[in-house]
Amino acid sequence: MEKIVPNNFRVSAKIKLSEIATIENYGVSDKKLKKELESAREELGKFQDTLYAHGKYGVLICLQGMDTSGKDSLIREVFKDFNARGVVVHSFKVPTELELKHDYLWRHYIALPERGKFSVFNRTHYENVLVTKVHPEYILRENIPGINSVDDIDINFWENRYRQINDFEKHITENGTLVFKFFLHLSKEEQRQRLLRRLNLKEKNWKFSPGDLKERKLWENYQKCYEEAINKTSKPHAPWYVIPADNKKGARLTIATILLEALKKYKDIEEPELEEKIKANLENFKQELQKENK
Repeated sequence: MEKIVPNNFRVSAKIKLSEIATIENYGVSDKKLKKELESAREELGKFQDTLYAHGKYGVLICLQGMDTSGKDSLIREVFKDFNARGVVVHSFKVPTELELKHDYLWRHYIALPERGKFSVFNRTHYENVLVTKVHPEYILRENIPGINSVDDIDINFWENRYRQINDFEKHITENGTLVFKFFLHLSKEEQRQRLLRRLNLKEKNWKFSPGDLKERKLWENYQKCYEEAINKTSKPHAPWYVIPADNKKGARLTIATILLEALKKYKDIEEPELEEKIKANLENFKQELQKENK
């Protein structure tokens, strides 16, 4: 199997999405990819236990991608071996009435991981420079001072949002949150096939919405917005990774491998030592418990 090199997917210079492949050749069968994922996610599960015991870092994983890019199944498969108390998944939908009474980052801020835990954002704060940029009329619901019509939403507005998002991520990383951002890079043809499967398989019908086809017509607009957002917000402390997503099993293994290799570099994340007083009396505690059996 071809070795997965995280830096091959990491955005460290300006990119053009149209020049990046949506499928990766791993040189092995899907069965082998699944087996490799099982091994990687088991290691991730063990790391999460250590992270929880260490209690000083939280890990934020951001997943973005077009409809059908495989976010839900990826979350299910990659984090399957985690302790349930150690990972929380947040799926951000259209903002609620309460959320709209706050600034657009508020609902994401309160969903950040506790120290010792993972949070997975299924769609993220980047929706505020993606779907709202394709549909700027949505911004009017936020009741922002000085924004009274779509005409008020100019280039400076979006530049300010990119800056605010960068500031937000800088702030949380400086306070112990490790941030990983993954864009599931899907081809338009593969999306078409996946939408057809939703229509052809009765058990998948519930996933389909006519709105999917309306948004599909705006494919090029979305690609442009993704490209700009990634280029303006991929930073050393909060990097973007562009993941070929036409092969779901490959995408899952790639993300699991990137996480595992990056997290292993934090040598200070280790289980805490017992207090000397407790350590010195371990044998006494064992004997006390063993006596209960007699």
